[in-house]
Amino acid sequence: MANLTISLEESIIKMARVRAIQEGTSVSAKVREFLAEYALGNDRQSAAAQAFIEAARRSQANREGARWTRADAHERPYPAVADSAASASASSNASSNASSTTPSATPDPAGASGDAA
Repeated sequence: MANLTISLEESIIKMARVRAIQEGTSVSAKVREFLAEYALGNDRQSAAAQAFIEAARRSQANREGARWTRADAHERPYPAVADSAASASASSNASSNASSTTPSATPDPAGASGDAA
């Protein structure tokens, strides 16, 4: 086996040693493992991404060939946060004002003229 010298910050080396001890291995073993996977192109993240892309291509989820626009992706069925906060404030003010200054929304059985039928 050949030797390799690398330069790292002391704090990184200390944290790596602690973690390696917790995992029951050594920093050298972890570097060796990483470099072997890297050199062979076997990194797990790339493999997972490739598997996802292959699964998406095999998927029958969009058989009709639907296309979406950027506006479709950002369409919201609910009001924006600022709008809902403003309307909540307005409804709170309206309900407190309604109880003290405005007539009830319940219809008057006597009618607008005050005569009972």
